[in-house]
Amino acid sequence: MSKINFHIHDVKITLLKRQFLKKFLTDLFRQENKQLGEIDYVFCSDAYLLALNQQFLKHNYYTDILTFNLAQLNEPVIGEIYISIDRIKDNVEALSLDLNEELHRVIFHGALHLCGFLDKKASDREKMTKKEDFYLSQYAEVSRGT
Repeated sequence: MSKINFHIHDVKITLLKRQFLKKFLTDLFRQENKQLGEIDYVFCSDAYLLALNQQFLKHNYYTDILTFNLAQLNEPVIGEIYISIDRIKDNVEALSLDLNEELHRVIFHGALHLCGFLDKKASDREKMTKKEDFYLSQYAEVSRGT
């Protein structure tokens, strides 16, 4: 049975429609033809995510998300996704974005990484952004009725 968990570590955030979002994410994996095992989303601060970035990836910079794929080859998707709420709020302010939309974009971004999408090269980023936009649009459409 698939399972998606949301954890709030050292920040204050209200995650709206949690059960609906879990169902939507489950559907996202189904649409991407990936068998879902278990995913833990951890919403945290810049400081916490920076420490993880330094410890595990040897990167000394802030980021909005870290995604760890913990599944073995040909197993259901198992992963941990860490999201900096501080980065999201800074992005929202700097780019005049909607907080909930940006939060959902990053949530879907992590899920897409676990589905195999990459974002290091420009061509990969373009594909990733198109998929994020697709799922954001779908989410907005179906969540209107909830």
